Amino acid sequence: MSTPPTKSDESHDRDADLSIDPEWTTRILTDFISTELQRTGFRRLVIGLSGGIDSALAAMLAARAIGPEAVLGIRLPYRSSSPESLTDAQALADAAGIRLETVDISAMVDSVAQSAAAITPLRLGNVMARMRMIVLFDCSARDEALVLGSSNKSELLLGYGTLHGDLASAINPLGDLYKTQVRALARHIGVPEPILSKPPSADLWPDQSDEDELGVTYEEADRLLALLVDARVEREAVIARGFSAERVDHVWNLVVRSQFKRRPPVIAKVSGRTVGSDFRYPRDRKS
Repeated sequence: MSTPPTKSDESHDRDADLSIDPEWTTRILTDFISTELQRTGFRRLVIGLSGGIDSALAAMLAARAIGPEAVLGIRLPYRSSSPESLTDAQALADAAGIRLETVDISAMVDSVAQSAAAITPLRLGNVMARMRMIVLFDCSARDEALVLGSSNKSELLLGYGTLHGDLASAINPLGDLYKTQVRALARHIGVPEPILSKPPSADLWPDQSDEDELGVTYEEADRLLALLVDARVEREAVIARGFSAERVDHVWNLVVRSQFKRRPPVIAKVSGRTVGSDFRYPRDRKS
């Protein structure tokens, strides 16, 4: 198991503040959405609405940024999905004023599952996540829209997401907000209360829980990540603040083990200018 690096520098006094200014953050994120969309030449966004807090917040930010008429939410249920997820997604669409479509992915997922021997719940969940993204990107091509992501900083650092599934998107306004910050901003912006109060779940199988799978609550993980990643507090100093060594090492191991999910595929270098390492075309370059 990997452990956080220890250094000789003084880090005992460093801290990480998870509080945010909701009005300022809302303004930054809505400006980000409208600016990045404008740079691509597109005018519309499409987002998968799971009934959860992350997609709810991203959709409401998008509606504020470019107008609700330019945002399409898509519900993507599987046969085992919670009925409350559909209800909450509808409530969010109504609150944000955005359009809403529903595409049942059951037949598509089942066709893959039937060809796989003894598929596990985890593998089936990955198929669901990727099938949902196939539908979203197809709808984006149909409507000439970009896919809006909703993975938060906690999920990205802990590796809690499916490559080419929920981690795929064209732009992501939530990737630098921890889950606790997402919750605070969602409450400020007016996400419906049933969505705010429901336990975090990807709804990949009945009674599935994010925190049970991660082995740590988002509240504790966020405090640890803010210290280890943002404030760069060394391991011993974090433990001295009351966290168990086992919990610190568990969270850090999740971060290290999932690094491959946070970067593009590694390209073997054989030329003078390699895509990714040498050739990085600026997003805002016009020619």
